[in-house]
Amino acid sequence: MTSKLSTALSTIVLLAFAGCAATPEPAPEPPKPAPRPAAPPPPPAPKAEKVTTASTVNFDFDRYAIRPDAMSKLDDLVGKLRNVNLEVIIAVGHADRLGSDAYNMKLSVRRADSVKAYLVSKGIAASRIYTEGKGERQPVKECKGDKRTKELIACLEPNRRVESEAVGSAQQ
Repeated sequence: MTSKLSTALSTIVLLAFAGCAATPEPAPEPPKPAPRPAAPPPPPAPKAEKVTTASTVNFDFDRYAIRPDAMSKLDDLVGKLRNVNLEVIIAVGHADRLGSDAYNMKLSVRRADSVKAYLVSKGIAASRIYTEGKGERQPVKECKGDKRTKELIACLEPNRRVESEAVGSAQQ
């Protein structure tokens, strides 16, 4: 019986080994593909750089016609605005203290309007230009005397002006 038992055991062991050999080992998992590199982030949107430029032009006594030297200053202003998305130009007219307050207020408005007309003639949209007059309220130079002398009129010239400020953003 021992030999039958021994034979049975041998058979079982052989079958066990044969079963193990017949059962294939699980194949190793194929390597996972390398992760794709993340797409680079989009470049930042260009920031609009704020641009401000200014020009001051002077006028002859009791006049609002633009002088040739003022034209060249305004032409320079227009040139600086070529690569700018223009928001607004503010033109503020001023007068000297000679004459009545009411007259000087009207004269300062006319000066600002003449600058606007000139800028429009150079291709700036009228809707982008705001004008106002300050009359004689904001002098930049004080001069002695009340008599209308050539010296006093010459001294007060810096007060007869239009200050223009253009605001926009640089084009990208």
